[in-house]
Amino acid sequence: MNPLKNWLEQRRSKPETPQEADKAAPQAPGNALRGGSYSVALTAVVLAILIAANFFVSALPSSMTTYDISASKLYSVTSNTKAVAGALEEDVNIYWIVQSGEEDDVLENLLSRYAALSDHITVETRNPDEYPTFAAQYTDETVENNSLVVTCGERSRYIAFDEIYVEETSAYSYSYSTSFDGEGAITSAIDYVTSDDLPKLYLLEGHGEAELPATFAEQIEKENIETESLSLLNVDEIPEDADALLIYAPASDISEEEADLLAAYVEAGGKLLAVAGPTEDGLPENLYSLLSIYGVSAQEGIVIEGNRGYYAFQSPYVLLPDMADAGITASLIEENYMPILPLAAGLTSTGGTTQATVTELLTTSDEAFSKVAGYDLTTYEKEDGDIDGPFALAVQVEINDGGEIIWFSSSSFLEDMYNAYSSGANGDLAMNALSALIGEREALSIRSKSLNYNFLTISESTASLLKAVMIGICPLGCLGIGILVVLRRRRNQNAPV
Repeated sequence: MNPLKNWLEQRRSKPETPQEADKAAPQAPGNALRGGSYSVALTAVVLAILIAANFFVSALPSSMTTYDISASKLYSVTSNTKAVAGALEEDVNIYWIVQSGEEDDVLENLLSRYAALSDHITVETRNPDEYPTFAAQYTDETVENNSLVVTCGERSRYIAFDEIYVEETSAYSYSYSTSFDGEGAITSAIDYVTSDDLPKLYLLEGHGEAELPATFAEQIEKENIETESLSLLNVDEIPEDADALLIYAPASDISEEEADLLAAYVEAGGKLLAVAGPTEDGLPENLYSLLSIYGVSAQEGIVIEGNRGYYAFQSPYVLLPDMADAGITASLIEENYMPILPLAAGLTSTGGTTQATVTELLTTSDEAFSKVAGYDLTTYEKEDGDIDGPFALAVQVEINDGGEIIWFSSSSFLEDMYNAYSSGANGDLAMNALSALIGEREALSIRSKSLNYNFLTISESTASLLKAVMIGICPLGCLGIGILVVLRRRRNQNAPV
C-alpha cells in the first residue's frame, strides 16, 4: 500500500489539533528565516517606541514627572508662588550663578518648577568661569556658587546663597537650625522686580518706641515693604503715601493732639497696626483712647491666666490665648500654631459701634484676671481689686469708611525670644495682620522649609555595591534570562517529531 496515501487517509479520518499540525507539517528553511526576521523587526519597533517615549518624558518639566513626598514639601511650590507667577505680564529672568558640577539639586528642581509656572519666567545658568564679571553688575558682595540674580527690565535683585540656605543659631536652646528659603527669596524677588509701587509703612517714633526685632524687620524687608520713621510732632497729617502706620512698643503715652491726629487718619480710611501693651508707668490712656472710640476698653494692669492650659513655661503672664477663626489667623489654625503673648493688657469689647465692627482675635480663658499692680506685682494669686476676665488680647476694628485697626495688647509679643518659642507663629500672625492692612499680597507668608531631618547615610563601599547591582547585575541578569528563553523555544521548535 502506498505510505503517502495511507497517511493522507489517516489525516482525513482523525482531526488534528493546530499543535499537532505544526509538528507534523514539513518545515521549509525559509519559514524559520522569515519568522526570525519578523521577531527581529518587532523587537526593533518596540525598542524604537521605548527610546522615543524616553526622550519625550525626559523633555517634560520635572514638575510633571516627579512627586514630592518629603515632610516639609521641599520640592513643591506654594499657591502664593503660583499666583505671583500666574499674574506676570512682564518677562522675568532668573540667572543661576554656579560653576559646572557644583549645581545644587534642590535649587535646580525649584528653578525648573518656576520655569514651568509661566512663559514669562526664564532660567539661565551663568558659569562664573565663563562670565567672570556678570555678577558684578548686580552686587558688590563675594558671590558664592548657587547664588541667583532676578531681573525684569531695569530692576534687579541679588539673592545670596546664604539667603537660600539659612542657618539660625538659637541663643536659648544653644543649637542651630538650617532651613531652605529658596521659594520665599525667589518669589519675593519676582514680586520686587515686577512692582512699580511698593507698599509704604511708617513707623511711629518719639515715645521711646523699641527697635523692631531683627526677625520681624527681616520679614518686612523680605515682603518688599518700604519703611520710614514718622514723628507726629512735626506734621499736620499722616503722609498720603502711607499704606499703613505701625506703633511698636512705646515706652510712654502719646499726647492728646497726637491721638486726635491718629483718630482722624483712621476715620479717613487709614490703616493702623499697634503692638502696644502696658508700660512700667501704667496703661497709656491717650493711645488706648483710639480703641475706646469703637467700644473697646483696656483694663489697668497685666493679665494673669488662671487656667494652666492657657499659659506657657509655668509663667501665668506668658499667655497662650484662643484664636478666633478670622482671615489673619486662618493659616495658623490650619497648621496648629499657637501665638504667645507675654505681659499683655486685657481688652473688653462691646462688639463694635455704629461706626465699626470689632472682632476679638485672641482671647483668654474665663479664669483670667488683670493684676492692677502691673509691673509691681508680687504674687500671681488674685487679690482684692484685681479685675475679672475673660479678656481679648488682640482685636481687629473695621471702620465703616474703610479704615482699620489691628491691635495686639503686648509690647513684647514680637521679641525674637517669644517668636522663637512660638515657632515663628507670632511673626507670622503680625505679618498676616500687616498684609491685611496694606492689601493682600501673594508674595507674603511663604515660610522657609526646615532641613532638620535625618538622612540615610551609607558607606562608599555599600554605595558602589548598590550601583553595581542596580546598573550591572540586574540588567545583565534580565538579558541572560531572555536569551535562555529564546534558545529554549528555538530548540523546541526544531526538535524532531
